[in-house]
Amino acid sequence: MRFVLVAVPLVAFVACSHAQPAPVAAPAPPPAPSVQVIAEPPPSPVAAPVAPPLTNVSVYFDYDSSELSPEVRAVLEAFFDQAQKHPDQRIRIEGNCDERGSREYNVALGQRRADAAKKYLTNLGLPADRITTISYGKERPRAAGHDEEAWKENRRDDLVPQGAEKSDAVSQR
Repeated sequence: MRFVLVAVPLVAFVACSHAQPAPVAAPAPPPAPSVQVIAEPPPSPVAAPVAPPLTNVSVYFDYDSSELSPEVRAVLEAFFDQAQKHPDQRIRIEGNCDERGSREYNVALGQRRADAAKKYLTNLGLPADRITTISYGKERPRAAGHDEEAWKENRRDDLVPQGAEKSDAVSQR
């Protein structure tokens, strides 16, 4: 009986002493897909929105008057708003008249009209040194003719941003 007892531990010992096969390694995970890092160029600076250019504007007056009507004031306020977006732009106000009256009278009336528009714009806050006034009297009619429609078209101030077509001055302030 002794033999059996000795043999069992010996078998167990021999069984344990055999080289054990290496443990089966878990399959390696598939290689991660290669990721290319593409450096994006830095965003280009966003330009500030550009204000639309200041354009010529005309305002019209009643016969023999330099008073600013509510309609004229509204147009001048809109022009002022646009001029504020162009602080380096100078403005010329050209006063015009219809053909009735003497040359001297029409030049003086055109000047009063231009001065009235300038005063209104400066009261709104536009610097006076940005604005020049000039009167052409009846020398630069927009509409030809000798009727009320033509005269109405010629009783006006033209607000001209500096750099626009220049014209000869008859009277300037």
